Formats: sequence, structure tokens, C-alpha cells
Amino acid sequence: MNGAVVMESKTNKKVFWGALAAGLLALGILLVSFGLSGVAYAVPIAGVGDFYVEFDKLEGEGYKFYPKLGETSNSDATPQGTNIIEKLTIDNLQLYKDFQVGGEWIRVKIQASKPVQISGLQHDAGLIEANAKFQNLALEENNSTDWTKQFQQTSSTIILENAKLKTHYLFQETINMAGMKLTVEKIDKK
Repeated sequence: MNGAVVMESKTNKKVFWGALAAGLLALGILLVSFGLSGVAYAVPIAGVGDFYVEFDKLEGEGYKFYPKLGETSNSDATPQGTNIIEKLTIDNLQLYKDFQVGGEWIRVKIQASKPVQISGLQHDAGLIEANAKFQNLALEENNSTDWTKQFQQTSSTIILENAKLKTHYLFQETINMAGMKLTVEKIDKK
């Protein structure tokens, strides 16, 4: 050895096994609670780039929309719209994200076979395609130097049918996804 210092370290086995057991116990409790109740709390989905949400029908109460500039995986400021719905039910919900891995495309997909119940939804979208119905719809213009506060849309109820949404951010205070299924599969995408 030419002056090199050799350092040895040891792992405290008691601390290691205790931390591993505590982590597995916490994960087990989390999975059991999801399995028993089917309810997840405060579920944000963001930072994975554009992902898509499709469903047959959404029925919601307490709807509000306003424009914004929001972050995507490719830009710090992309025009988007924020949708806030206090309480809603969605039939045939499907969320998916496509990834290019090497020369192949892979789709990560979450879907629910039963109606999904959500409270406290916030959703930022770059595109919404749907058949829409509103009750007590109000479009309001406000005097503000902040362009995001110059316009908003509100309605007491909203119904969207045959919808496809290009999404950048999704948050729910609570979500009940009975019949949830997650798949990862190769897809043919040109």
C-alpha cells in the first residue's frame, strides 16, 4: 500500500433488520387498507409527462374551470386549463401513459371495472374531448392584471360522456376504485 487508507464499515444488523421489518410492516398495512376499503387518500399523479384519461361517463357537482400556464415534461409553461370538481362518479375509467423503451412502446394502464367515486378533484388538461352537459353554467370575466384570473367557468353540475383528456396533473382528495386493474403491456404505436 502506498499511503492509501483502507476504510472498513460494518452494517449494524439489528438496525438493518429493524428498519426492513418496519418498512415491510408499513407497506403491508397500506396494502391491506387499500384491499379492505378500496379507498386511497390524496392521490396526486404528475411529473410523468402527458398521460390520458378516458371514460364513458362522468357526473359531477360543484364544477369550476380557469386557464393557467402549467409545467409538463417538455416545458415549464404550457397553456392548460384547471378543472375542479367537488364530488363526482366516473363509469369505465381508464388512465394510461405510453413510454418508448428502446424501439418498443409500452403502455402503463390503470382501469376500474366499477364506477369510481372521487371527492376533491383537481385536473390540469391540455385537451378535453367529450359530449358535455352543464347545469347553471356561468362564464365570468374579471378585471385583473393576472390573465389566469380574468376568466372562469362554473356550473352546479357537469356531465361528460365519451371523453378523452390529455392530462398534465391529477389530484384527488379521496378516490374509491373498486375493481381496479393495473397492466403494463407492449403496444403497436406508429
